Amino acid sequence: MITTTLDPISLDDFTDTETLPFLFEGKGDSDLKIYFESGHNRQEYLDTPLHASDGGSTTLNGVNAAIADNPITGSINQANQRLHTQEKTHEQL
Repeated sequence: MITTTLDPISLDDFTDTETLPFLFEGKGDSDLKIYFESGHNRQEYLDTPLHASDGGSTTLNGVNAAIADNPITGSINQANQRLHTQEKTHEQL
């Protein structure tokens, strides 16, 4: 079993876990025990939607599409597109 004391919601790390809420993810040797700062954080973690395969906004593709027009990532996307275009041009030579 793997144990993590880093609350995935608050990103706070704890050494005294005696009274902290926790949950188990997975089964067997790869089971993960996750400690939380509070019951509220544990519930927020449980309420976080999983990435579905329906192609909607909760999928990784949906998330990527939603941030593609962000000014910061947009400039990265444009740079990658220029680089890809340059690579094709060099291949044609």
